[in-house]
Amino acid sequence: MRITLAQTSPRLNRSNLDEVASIINAHKDESDLIVFGELSLNGYLLQDKLYEDAWEIDELDILKELSLDVDIVVGAAIRDEESFRNAALYFSKGKLLSKHYKVHLPNYGMFEEARYFKAGTIFESFVTQFGRVSMVVCEDLWHKDVHEKLMKENPSYIVALVASPARGFSDSGLDIEDKWYEIIKTVAAECRAKLVFVNRVGFEDGLGFWGGSCIVDKDAKIVHKLPRYEKTVKTFEIEENL
Repeated sequence: MRITLAQTSPRLNRSNLDEVASIINAHKDESDLIVFGELSLNGYLLQDKLYEDAWEIDELDILKELSLDVDIVVGAAIRDEESFRNAALYFSKGKLLSKHYKVHLPNYGMFEEARYFKAGTIFESFVTQFGRVSMVVCEDLWHKDVHEKLMKENPSYIVALVASPARGFSDSGLDIEDKWYEIIKTVAAECRAKLVFVNRVGFEDGLGFWGGSCIVDKDAKIVHKLPRYEKTVKTFEIEENL
């Protein structure tokens, strides 16, 4: 199985869809699954821009068409009737196969997601051509009860879409990176699943995102990894987990 990690730097406008489509077209022939980060179609600090920039699902038909050639996971702000959702969307074989609405919306320090988004309520797995998949969005993975729910779902793959700002700089490295890798290794081992972690890069209003996207095997080993801070799209081949 060939997985493409798309570590992008989304802008705070709707032009991200064109860039996402361009990346998919450039890599679809070498990949089976292309994964983008959290809110990759919108940028992170949307706030009141949600009212003009959030997507209706039917506005993303181009991703349905592109998924005839390759499976796609993107993060997007989605309009859900009168509410907005921070969503992970999985497109395959010309349709939206599954969606996950972020359940744990951070609302402390630099984060104000709960002010603008409505939280999801469930974690589930769904069947793809590669096996069972569960999706999570960023803060979801920082809650131990979520780990337990994922174990019950018994996925072969966990796809984690992330927008993690760099913080906790030290002589030994980046504290938030160390914490994230500890979490995703733990979840991969607990679930005996491969975990695909895609974090964004770039800057928004003083926030700098650190990247470091990676693939973790079911033995909690990081087998492939992208660099910090660099906009990078790269395809890796892994053994399927059917």
